Amino acid sequence: MKVALFVPCFIDAYFPQVGIATLELLERLGCEVDYPPQQTCCGQPMSNSGCKDDAAGAEALFVRNFSRYDHIVAPSGSCVHHVRANLDAIEQTEKVAHVRRSTFELVEFLHDILCVESFPWAEFPHKVGLHNSCTALRDLRHASTSELNEPPFSKPMDLLGKVKGIEFVQPQRPDECCGFGGTFSVTEAPVSAKMGYDKVNDHQTAGAEYIVSADMSCLMHQKGCAQRMGMQLKFIHIAQILNGDAA
Repeated sequence: MKVALFVPCFIDAYFPQVGIATLELLERLGCEVDYPPQQTCCGQPMSNSGCKDDAAGAEALFVRNFSRYDHIVAPSGSCVHHVRANLDAIEQTEKVAHVRRSTFELVEFLHDILCVESFPWAEFPHKVGLHNSCTALRDLRHASTSELNEPPFSKPMDLLGKVKGIEFVQPQRPDECCGFGGTFSVTEAPVSAKMGYDKVNDHQTAGAEYIVSADMSCLMHQKGCAQRMGMQLKFIHIAQILNGDAA
């Protein structure tokens, strides 16, 4: 299967190892991966901040870069959700519609499209707490939520459960927001920080050595909170575990 890799701007700038792990993982699973070199931001920060019209240039460039692909994969739920649900600062052509329906977050692509059954190269003998971002949980439906009366499921946990040696620990409030929320962490910094402190404390109390997530933005926020509290928690993107990068 041929796929296009979309690496969000903050991952490119701060966590390039996550982009590399995503590329290597897709290739391990038999995908032919293209990386359009002219790609930049998808426009999410402007749109989320209420400046929708200012996102038009980034959105138009995104469509030009990715419109020829049937599968576009990114290791970020919030960016994927923006492309799918909010790519509306530009004219809604058939190319735009194609890009919107062809963009997938990594976990759902592995779980729903490739239907991966094993990661024989991966081993992670650590206690892990799973963090689902609000967007991945409630918009992309990575997992069931506590506020809905529905059968429990978790796509990230299904995938991680195929990794040798991993042990899950459960925080008391597993689907509570960590407080990042993009520009919320800037405009409401004290509230954001307190939510982050509560989140990492919940995971540490449960016995986690690592917090793993499909959204590096949430992990970035939580890592800062943990460091300020003097915690020894470690943080890792799900792509890195599934790719066998760390053990």
